[in-house]
Amino acid sequence: MHFAQLNMLVWLWAVIGLMMFLFWARKHHKGAVERFTQEHLVKDIAFCFDPKKARNKNIFLVAVFVFSLLALIRPQWGFQWQEVKWQGIDILVVIDTSKSMLTQDVKPNRLQRTKFAVQDLLKKLNGDRIGLIAFSGESFLICPLTVDYGGFQVSLKDLNVDTVPRGGTNLAKAINEAIKDYDKTSSEHKAIIIITDGDDLEGKPIEAAKAAKEKGIKIYCVGIGSDEGELIQIKGEGGQTAFLKDRDGNFVKSRLNERLLKQIALVTGGIYIKASGSKFGLDLIYERELSKIEKREIEAKMEKKYFERFQFPLGIAFLLLVIETCLTTRKKQLSDKKPF
Repeated sequence: MHFAQLNMLVWLWAVIGLMMFLFWARKHHKGAVERFTQEHLVKDIAFCFDPKKARNKNIFLVAVFVFSLLALIRPQWGFQWQEVKWQGIDILVVIDTSKSMLTQDVKPNRLQRTKFAVQDLLKKLNGDRIGLIAFSGESFLICPLTVDYGGFQVSLKDLNVDTVPRGGTNLAKAINEAIKDYDKTSSEHKAIIIITDGDDLEGKPIEAAKAAKEKGIKIYCVGIGSDEGELIQIKGEGGQTAFLKDRDGNFVKSRLNERLLKQIALVTGGIYIKASGSKFGLDLIYERELSKIEKREIEAKMEKKYFERFQFPLGIAFLLLVIETCLTTRKKQLSDKKPF
């Protein structure tokens, strides 16, 4: 047996609450009667009330809730194989993980704000494949192109400035890594989103962008940071906050290099957007550009299609509710003895 919506079990507290309320009400009613009436007179006063039948009504009522909850979690058994097809585009998200991304001119810092924005982007995808590349001095494919958005989120969550062991910033290697990962994908469905402060320290990113254009890949750049820049905060050896220094002992200040990112986007026919606190820019890129690209069939595979069986517990719940409504708390035969 398979259950499609186990998350509905959170409503189990309602069933438990109902049981506790009915138990309390029964005790409260019994206590109230005993306070105002002597025990040997109770049967004479409530001569038509059957406590066993009242208890049975409560049992039926609880059962109604139990079977209704069982219907909500959607039991399924039996299945057939069904072909499932995905249509969409391929998006490689390339994220800068150099220490400059720890700068707090964007709260809480550039890297953390980037991860939040990419998570929001995932909510817009519907069949599109997405992959993740991290780069600083080197570049690594962290998550290959996939429609498993849950798996992608795990990779994204683990991303930090120690993901890539070599320091520095090399945009050219990041672009070349994306090109390599796209070799087996048709050209009209490829897109690269680079999120960085643009502080390139080595390599030739413009040449790499030209190579991407030859492959039919568009690059969309999101610049994160401020023009004024800010000192880079890092954790010291004792866990205390410190500011990053260069080899000469001078404090390092990271600034947004918009000029370079605009050039990269322009070379490939993509667009550049500067991220702000309220609007990061990924939504705009997807809605204005990526969503308009003609989607292709990305993948087709056979999956188990389970048969819904929630009708059975739902039918039982309805039947029990009808029985509970018809039940009475009156005794079948009233005693000849009257209360007065």
